[in-house]
Amino acid sequence: MNAEPYIGAHVSIRGGYAQAARAAWGSGANCFQYFPKNPRSLQLKVLEAKDAGACVSFCREKGLLSIAHTPYPTNLAAGEGDAPNRETMVKSLLNDLEIAEACGSLGIVAHFGHFHKLEPLQGYQNIIQCINDTLQSWNGKAKLLIENQAGNGGFEGTTLEELVKIRELSRYPEKIGFCFDTCHAFAAGIWNPERTGELLESGDKLGYWPHLAAVHLNDSRYPYSSKRDRHARVGSGHIGTQGMKKLLTSEPLLGKPAILETEKGPDGTHKNEMAEVRSWFES
Repeated sequence: MNAEPYIGAHVSIRGGYAQAARAAWGSGANCFQYFPKNPRSLQLKVLEAKDAGACVSFCREKGLLSIAHTPYPTNLAAGEGDAPNRETMVKSLLNDLEIAEACGSLGIVAHFGHFHKLEPLQGYQNIIQCINDTLQSWNGKAKLLIENQAGNGGFEGTTLEELVKIRELSRYPEKIGFCFDTCHAFAAGIWNPERTGELLESGDKLGYWPHLAAVHLNDSRYPYSSKRDRHARVGSGHIGTQGMKKLLTSEPLLGKPAILETEKGPDGTHKNEMAEVRSWFES
């Protein structure tokens, strides 16, 4: 394999951003993901510039890549009359982008969004408006990385076509990339590991892969097309080691940071799981 595999996991920022980077490196990772603020709240966080600067310096020294993940309540499809509403979403997203930029991260991962009781057309329009309102004043290098969904909350955001079209219809496509979640794609029924070539071809025709920035590398606790978002450790779920290996080592995904969002091993880290994934690139 020619490309350097970037393998890592989600880490806590309890001790700060720089400490999160050091913890990732100490576990054997060369990339990591973190929540820029409280994962269960959209309350804005004051940027701790010194800590973020130390994170940048450490990552540059060690060759670490990072991405941030927006808090759970983030919903790009929220309208002006929702609680929390679009204005709150936009402020939170900009806060996340500012922190990610200060930490030297590639971007912020945001789920596609949930429509709930909205008509589909209104849901899609809300997402585009939220993205436009967020990115109109954003001039940093960190991108908004839209993540595909599993289908447990509804059909929206489960196909590559939707993600590509939302990017195309936004006013700032150059500020938008994608994060591909393997468990979500499997659960949604858009990736059958026995026919990985079909997914790769579809993404190629749609122009999805050129804008892929990161991968969430998760096995699935539930069967194909179950519409259930439950992650399993690599090789211990219904996708299986061979299916995940074939996809991750395919050309469109090479060199992209692959982030484990699974339970830690007995030693409190993802060290063994990461070692297994790295072995896929040694042949």
